[in-house]
Amino acid sequence: MADHSAFRARLDRATREVDAPLAVVDLAAFDANAADLVRRAGGKPVRVATKSVRCRALLERVLGQDGFAGVMSFTLAESLWLAESGFTDVLLAYPSADRAGFARLAADPRLAAAVTVMVDDVAQLDLIDAARDGGREPVRVCLELDTAWRTAGGRVRIGALRSPVRDPAGVAALARAAAARPGFTVVGLMAYEGHIAGVGDAPPGRPLRSRAVRWMQSAARRELAVRRAQVVAAVREVVPDLEFVNGGGTGSVQSTAAEAAVTEIAAGSGLFVPRLFDGYTSFTGRPAALFAQPVVRRPGPGVVTVLGGGYPASGAPGADRLPVPYLPQGLRYDAQEGPGEVQTPLLGAAADALRIGDKVWFRHAKAGELCERFAALHLVDGDQVRRVVPTYRGEGMTFL
Repeated sequence: MADHSAFRARLDRATREVDAPLAVVDLAAFDANAADLVRRAGGKPVRVATKSVRCRALLERVLGQDGFAGVMSFTLAESLWLAESGFTDVLLAYPSADRAGFARLAADPRLAAAVTVMVDDVAQLDLIDAARDGGREPVRVCLELDTAWRTAGGRVRIGALRSPVRDPAGVAALARAAAARPGFTVVGLMAYEGHIAGVGDAPPGRPLRSRAVRWMQSAARRELAVRRAQVVAAVREVVPDLEFVNGGGTGSVQSTAAEAAVTEIAAGSGLFVPRLFDGYTSFTGRPAALFAQPVVRRPGPGVVTVLGGGYPASGAPGADRLPVPYLPQGLRYDAQEGPGEVQTPLLGAAADALRIGDKVWFRHAKAGELCERFAALHLVDGDQVRRVVPTYRGEGMTFL
């Protein structure tokens, strides 16, 4: 409780001249989280997932630290914008149907050298070829492997529905098709194990689920390590000079880095440490990104109302997708209203100590999505705001 009280007091002092709503990033926590990702990666470079940051100033800050190399983007438009902004190693993590973007990519030597696009289907190569519009620059491509764990004779599938290719023969065939096609260069392989990296194995108050998740993840890790090594070997027979093999995520950094076949780790949420990453036994991070809403009403004893706050995260709807009131401790949502579009009632004894205009600090459920709600981040160092930097939204960039 004392640590939380001190943290709240420090944030309140730092932002005493700034009206809420506002969003902050605590630089000490951000840098400590970055150092922990590097430690867990065990000497392999960490590629920063931009969707979990969505702020160029913070991307530049983390890439300036030892152990980080390159970014992993989420749309082709974002990839091109980052490359034009000076980022020289941009891996697009998802296939794209942005024909205008591919025309720009194939026409510009600097963009084509900086951006690598994701493919898992020959039809995606067809789309890129049709979109070139005369552009002759070779397009760098990365192949994506399906990492989902299948058990019970293949009848049960656990993992994100992503790539359709999952075995050495299938990925090698895709590699041959891309490598033999004029205008394309196969440079990498990606295998993101979201069912391991993105699923907490210690959800609070759910011991049976915790045991089930740990069992699943242990079995899935063993299966994927063998299959990933086989796939990488098969692809290297087609593309001997493969530049990188990307894997992992914030929740699986150390286990993925332990695989000899993997050359780099992807991570991003571990920099901000949103609430969905509280339920992991593999690491403990420090909440670095928070947002504050102002108290605007006091409806009665044990109740305050703050402005706005209804910022749900993406994914299957549920309570775990909601932001949580974090500071002061002891506040909870009203079950009939929850976090609202324009106002959010908060209940609890801590409400009685809050005055009109005070700030209530929240943690978002996911990382970078917070930046879609705010145009700027206030970077807090100690008990001062050192800089105010724009988010993607603040720069007029809303890619999704």
